[in-house]
Amino acid sequence: MTRYFRTTLLVIIACGSASHADDARFESRFIFPLDAQHNHAAGITELTGGSLLVSWYRGSGERKADDVAVFGSRLVQPGDSHKAEWSEPFIMADTPGFPDCNTCLMTDHQGRVWLFWPVIIANSWESCITRFRVADLPEGDGSPQWSRDEMILLKPDDFSMEASLELDKLVADIKRPLTDHESKVVRIVKERLPDKMYQRLGWQPRCKPTVLPSGRILLPLYSDTYSLSLMAVSDDQGASWYASKLLVGFGAIQPSVIRRNDGTLVALMRENGYTGHIRQCESHDDGLTWGDVTVSRIPNPGSGLDTVRLRNGNWVLVCNDTSEGRHRLSVLLSEDEGQSWPTRRTLEDNESGSFHYPAIIQSKDGQIHVVYSYFVEEGKTIKHATFNEDWIRSNRTAIHQ
Repeated sequence: MTRYFRTTLLVIIACGSASHADDARFESRFIFPLDAQHNHAAGITELTGGSLLVSWYRGSGERKADDVAVFGSRLVQPGDSHKAEWSEPFIMADTPGFPDCNTCLMTDHQGRVWLFWPVIIANSWESCITRFRVADLPEGDGSPQWSRDEMILLKPDDFSMEASLELDKLVADIKRPLTDHESKVVRIVKERLPDKMYQRLGWQPRCKPTVLPSGRILLPLYSDTYSLSLMAVSDDQGASWYASKLLVGFGAIQPSVIRRNDGTLVALMRENGYTGHIRQCESHDDGLTWGDVTVSRIPNPGSGLDTVRLRNGNWVLVCNDTSEGRHRLSVLLSEDEGQSWPTRRTLEDNESGSFHYPAIIQSKDGQIHVVYSYFVEEGKTIKHATFNEDWIRSNRTAIHQ
């Protein structure tokens, strides 16, 4: 058994500033031992009773592997690191003969658990349809007992003209001749923009929903057909869904939505284009329409991120803050609602590994929980890290053992 198979605890060594370090808490562990299969795209939620539920997908590949299914695990006593153990993985969704991929979870104000994921119809991201399941009584052992199992079918307003103009602007801003591959991609996107099938298929989740004070649910979705994003919106507690206007920024995908005190919604997005930085967009009407997609100062190598607003109003962002590669995963703290991110702590940093696709929540006890894909030469797993805000601020040295 290698060192990777053991539970990983982070021991805080007393050095550096003591202002926050004395109260710093951090612990991390694998949810299951390193596995030869592809284990990726985790979601996490806290149940009403305080236990944690995590989801991810597992199989021999991704969209092209028909054996991919959604798995889950439970942590029943998350507040006691000496007693808490993640349960053996169990299947939460499996569409026979089709890949089930990216997962995210939500516990609503009624205590119901929602699982969202895309089913890949024709082994291409363009062919996916997002599904969801709801468990009215999610506590217990193994998979929750689902009371609803439905699809989210969207009919966005025709965005072909607006998106085509934005694509022309993007090409002009590059200020160099496009490569043959880039020219081909632009041509294909232009051809697909007015096609109703492509406009309505291919929207898939990655980050958790955001529930607004009004009760509106925003489920962030993105399309690899166009490399664009939108929101699935529900104003009736998930009984029905409709599409927001597009976040029109090519390459800006996998939004994580967070709300400012003045009601402004901020979507932070993975960069799948050419800027090399996290993309950002704002909404002033509870997510129905979105402004210009801008470029932040935070580097992004084309990898997923997630955010959470803490109960004290501070924001936490977890991301690969690198120019290339997913070998470093960091936690950033903002005290001014995302205007700046001056405080950073590293969760993982190993050139030989890949640590990515994080999901983050704050539990009722104030602890911050992050789950993420952990890929090393020995195999793949989902890792769970628990810490508090003082740990992010602390300058103490962390040593794995």
